[in-house]
Amino acid sequence: MEKDKFGTAILTLKPNVEATWSGEILTEEDFKKVNWTTGVASNGTAITTTTNPHSEITWTKVKAEMDKL
Repeated sequence: MEKDKFGTAILTLKPNVEATWSGEILTEEDFKKVNWTTGVASNGTAITTTTNPHSEITWTKVKAEMDKL
């Protein structure tokens, strides 16, 4: 399943990274919709952004890792 490939790919590039997404991540446009966890609010909810804060995780690198799987 592509969702598993995407998750595996991002964890290969950066272990312990936290992100959420819905559906399959098959294109760069899909990649831009990923919610990256950047912290935890005082009420315990995740602080997320669709702006990727991880310079080592790019669509090109993720796609290359997914193609290996």
